[in-house]
Amino acid sequence: MSFTEAVQVCIAKIMTFEGRARRSEYWYFALFVGIVSALINRLLGPHNGIGTVVSIALSLATLSAGVRRLHDIGKSGWWIFLHFVPVIGWIILLVWCIRDSEPGDNQYGPNPKGIYGNTTI
Repeated sequence: MSFTEAVQVCIAKIMTFEGRARRSEYWYFALFVGIVSALINRLLGPHNGIGTVVSIALSLATLSAGVRRLHDIGKSGWWIFLHFVPVIGWIILLVWCIRDSEPGDNQYGPNPKGIYGNTTI
């Protein structure tokens, strides 16, 4: 998945907590959020109404992408709350988000890569 495709998918699925998200989708969107957040803070300042609205929208999209990413490795989306556990929680989530997709279908849907074992569909 390309950078622009990942951003388009995550924005389109801003409130979709079902399904699965590939690593590329999650990490490209994380990069996009970082760039947009830095630009808004730099250009408009940290205490700006437009920046706040964009920040809330990006936070919702990031949350849903994170839940879908956890689904992709076979974990419940509720594990996203590990963000609230300093250091250890962040490390666990980082390791999980780096992992490759679970092969084949899982309880959260079909593999977004379309790979079942060594064969492609």
